Amino acid sequence: MKRRRPLAVLVGGVFCLAVMSLYRMLEVMQGAELQQGRETPAGQVDVDLSRLQQKIDKLEHLLSDNNRLVATLRDSLLHRKASWETAGGGGNASSDSAHSRAETPPGCRLAKEMKDGTDGVQLLDVYNLLPFDNPDGGAWKQGFEIRYQGDEWDEQPLEVFLVPHSHNDPGWLKTFDRYYQDQTRHILNNMLIKLNEDSRRKMIWAEISYFSKWWNDIDEQKRAMVRRLLKAGQLELVTGGWVMADEANSHYFALLDQLIEGHQWIQRHLGVKPSSGWAVDPFGHSPSMTYLLKGAGLQDMVIQRVHYAVKKHFAQQQTLEFLWRQSWDSSPRSDITCHMMPFYSYDVPHTCGPHPAVCCQFDFHRLPGGRVFCPWRIPPQPITEQNVQERALLLLDQYRQKSRLFRSPVLLVPLGDDFRFTEAREWDAQFTNYQKLFDYFDQHPELHVKARFGTLSDYFKALHGHLSEAGATLPTLRGDFFTYADRDDHYWSGFYTSRPFYKRLDRTLEATLRASEILFSLTLAEMRRFHGDGRLAADFPAREHFRRLTDGRRSLALFQHHDAVTGTARDPVVVDYGTRLFHSILNLHRVLQSSAHWLLLLDKSEYHHDQSKPLLQMDDVMSAQDALPQKTPLTLSDEPRSLIVFNPTEQLRTSVVSVVVDAPDARVVEAETGRPMAAQISAVWAEPSRASAEAFQLHFVAELPPLSLVVYHVTKASPGSAYRAQYTFHRRGNAPTVQAEHFQVSRSEGQADAPLSLSNKHVQIWSSLESGLLQKLRLQSGLVREVQVQFLWYGTRTRANRDRSGAYLFLPGEEGAQLYSSSEPPLVRVSRGPVFSDITSCFRHFTHRVRLFHLDGHAGKSLEISNMVDIRSEVNRELAMRLVSSVASGNRFHTDLNSFQMQQRQTLAKLPLQANFYPMSSASFLQDSTSRLSLLSAQSQAVASLRPGELEVVLDRRLQQDDNRGLGQGVTDNKLTASLYHLLLEDRRGGAQEVGGASVEHLSLLAHLTSLSLCHPPITMVAPSDSQLPKLRPFLPLRSSLPCDIHLLNLRTLEDAQEAEAPSQEVALLLHRKGFDCSSAPELPLQCTWSAHEEVDLDDLFSPLRFRSVRRSGLTLLREDDEPESAQQQQPPRITRLRPMEISAFRAEID
Repeated sequence: MKRRRPLAVLVGGVFCLAVMSLYRMLEVMQGAELQQGRETPAGQVDVDLSRLQQKIDKLEHLLSDNNRLVATLRDSLLHRKASWETAGGGGNASSDSAHSRAETPPGCRLAKEMKDGTDGVQLLDVYNLLPFDNPDGGAWKQGFEIRYQGDEWDEQPLEVFLVPHSHNDPGWLKTFDRYYQDQTRHILNNMLIKLNEDSRRKMIWAEISYFSKWWNDIDEQKRAMVRRLLKAGQLELVTGGWVMADEANSHYFALLDQLIEGHQWIQRHLGVKPSSGWAVDPFGHSPSMTYLLKGAGLQDMVIQRVHYAVKKHFAQQQTLEFLWRQSWDSSPRSDITCHMMPFYSYDVPHTCGPHPAVCCQFDFHRLPGGRVFCPWRIPPQPITEQNVQERALLLLDQYRQKSRLFRSPVLLVPLGDDFRFTEAREWDAQFTNYQKLFDYFDQHPELHVKARFGTLSDYFKALHGHLSEAGATLPTLRGDFFTYADRDDHYWSGFYTSRPFYKRLDRTLEATLRASEILFSLTLAEMRRFHGDGRLAADFPAREHFRRLTDGRRSLALFQHHDAVTGTARDPVVVDYGTRLFHSILNLHRVLQSSAHWLLLLDKSEYHHDQSKPLLQMDDVMSAQDALPQKTPLTLSDEPRSLIVFNPTEQLRTSVVSVVVDAPDARVVEAETGRPMAAQISAVWAEPSRASAEAFQLHFVAELPPLSLVVYHVTKASPGSAYRAQYTFHRRGNAPTVQAEHFQVSRSEGQADAPLSLSNKHVQIWSSLESGLLQKLRLQSGLVREVQVQFLWYGTRTRANRDRSGAYLFLPGEEGAQLYSSSEPPLVRVSRGPVFSDITSCFRHFTHRVRLFHLDGHAGKSLEISNMVDIRSEVNRELAMRLVSSVASGNRFHTDLNSFQMQQRQTLAKLPLQANFYPMSSASFLQDSTSRLSLLSAQSQAVASLRPGELEVVLDRRLQQDDNRGLGQGVTDNKLTASLYHLLLEDRRGGAQEVGGASVEHLSLLAHLTSLSLCHPPITMVAPSDSQLPKLRPFLPLRSSLPCDIHLLNLRTLEDAQEAEAPSQEVALLLHRKGFDCSSAPELPLQCTWSAHEEVDLDDLFSPLRFRSVRRSGLTLLREDDEPESAQQQQPPRITRLRPMEISAFRAEID
């Protein structure tokens, strides 16, 4: 009891102090207003009112901060009380801490609930079971001989759906535009003619990027024909995404965004809604994609590229059709019916049945005299009255064999390949010959087969009909289908890293697009509120900006294509993609610049849009599609330069902002309050040991409220007044000559074997003096783990074995990884300062830096690791970074799938080295019973844990040859490439929940917040140096942070239903509630809140923003997925349910 009393007194004291200071501030403000009121001419009233409004906003902000402080203190009191009563049980402090003992927050509860959901197949168990021995299966080389009696279909005839398709890559060997001109437009033109000739003909189409381009080219009469074919069910749009997306490297924001782009286009122009997914070419499949498809209203899907041994196993078990369920979901809510194609490819030889030499004879595009032939040397024959019986029975035998791999007598047979049906002649050959075979089947009921052309909807409707008649259910499956192998030991783990420069650029565009979407939507809402009548500012180019946003969405969407972000296209095509990404980033900068300009103006009447001379300039500038961004140097004087920093995240954050200035002395203040910010001046290193004499880096600590624009003033300071970083250099053998006149530089003192050490209040690190590379980590809690950073080379196989690594495949040499060594020792540069300290190691092929920030809050708890890699001098080599730790992780580790969820992995000795690499979009971790080591990443790449306690990522690959998958070239267009990570060591209490053979795990809240900061850095803009600058005030749209397990995925302005290419008043509000792991809760509670309930109040969450209307919708915001008017809550509070792990989409109007 005695221990509790001082804390209660402390809380009371702080509360009284806060109330008194608020009262005093109000008094001061009123005094100032009255003083000004006496001297104010009439014209000044507007500005004064605006200032008063601003001060009231600020007061509200202070009050809410005060409430938060009191709540935090109350929580910690309850927290301490509970832990004293239970002798130290560690509950989570949260905004609802009163509940935290009784009710675990939903994010933590999730894994505990999963133990009920162990039904069905877990793919990790399948991997443990399979021998991966690859025996010769005969005609179906990777399978087995299929037998049947012949009477299996007497009761229920075989029902065959032949589904014509044409797989159109939006860029691969040719650019998107070239393919469209040469092939795609002809395919779609012929489709109109040929489907109209016979109502029994069908066709499916997937890529909306191409379909929309063609739509723009055709007249109204042809458009009417398209709508007629869709209505009649002859043409079906499948998946409906902008592209058939890669599922390994893509981030879930971009996967969903390309789906929204496609679905919105279809809704606007065609008024239909896709119901089936079609993903026949992505190189492995992710459950994150299935989650998005189900959320977008799709019921069924088809996949193809799955490891041949897994296909064989599923075929033997007759489980090629299953309900794919999310690993974290114990309910069937996320289930989607999935059909896995059983054979090697989606082309005709591998789709009619198990015998490719037979099936090839039924690809009538390969009739003698054409350009394509059958490699098995038995050509197709045109169907005639003379041969129809023999041909029909030969084909039926294949259909029957294939049918034995499934549980129902309904059979899906795709008919198509890449860019098929280009010429009218091919349409005629396929449709007329197959129709003769189908007619023959109809005339012979004793064969018990009904075959016809169909779409995916036709097939799945028949399948579900049969299943419900038979009272049968499909098995459930959890897990993912990585890493893909199509034959032998040819694992497709190379493309996880290929063209890493563009994988990084992809994420830069993604972050820029999200920031622009949010700021643009807030700007339009704020304008309508300001004008009071829904009007926008007269001079604001809303339509042009909306077009720029649309272009940005479409560039990002196009790059999610499975030959784009994967790095598996030809060099000129990669340049085309890069140019699109680059131009989109530049265009989105314009949206950010003028949105911020309007929002920041104190007097909105001063807004004037001048495209040639925007008020604000970006601090980071890219000069070309293949160049890294550079900082614009600022010229300083006694006149303050205004810096505007936008925080694109929904969390209050402490960030280090960096700008380049022309003087070694500078000072930064927050413009609004005049408060000086902690800062340090560092050198700009022109060479590893030569500092620039003209340019200096200014780093300062910025406190950024959620979604805010904050104004800072930078001025030249008196000489010596700014804190300058201090440098120590070391190189074994020959000491470097250092040129850095403005900085204190020392040679390394101390013992040759004494390690370098850096620390802040959360963590201490030790690094090797010789290499500068990390060796050990120690947390404030006392947890110590060895974490050694190593660099490695992988080579490829030698000449005797002709298969070698290329853009797709990773086929390392027999010797495995070789430790990186260089002829000359590296230069090691240590920098120490009040804002951050770091150790930089300069090697020949890369510069590696580990940085520790001297910050409170979560930003100081992780290490920033960055690499600048250049392997352009190498031949057939891949560079990897490996962490060797003392975490006792066994053979298990976790990687993320599309940054959406974590998936457990097992390193299996029975698989070759390349099979144990997996895709990592943004996170991977190792753990044992007392610690977890997480590597968070700003770009996607390959990751593996080949031995206990190890984690390695492949940084870049340079390969001189093609790997025989159709590309026809190696990967030799390497660039100077940056990669960025945060490394986080956490204490751990209590283990995870096993589900089948896999544990369902999530990142900790600390890791989620660190990853959010890493993927969405603050965006800095610079105002001109002239004194004619209008008065700017900060923009603070939210009173407080969102709960830290709720992520604002997007706030995307929707297109006006009446006016094309114009913004509407509606926005798509996308929220993702993250599942999080509570076994690694930090000692000190995080500076954010979370709730013990699934229900949240949207008005409270986004206060003081007001919603005029909010309607829950599907993930792609199709009108028919909106909840009915009756279900809508017209008035606040708007309570909605956000389940952990789920993404929720709302159609909203901001008032």
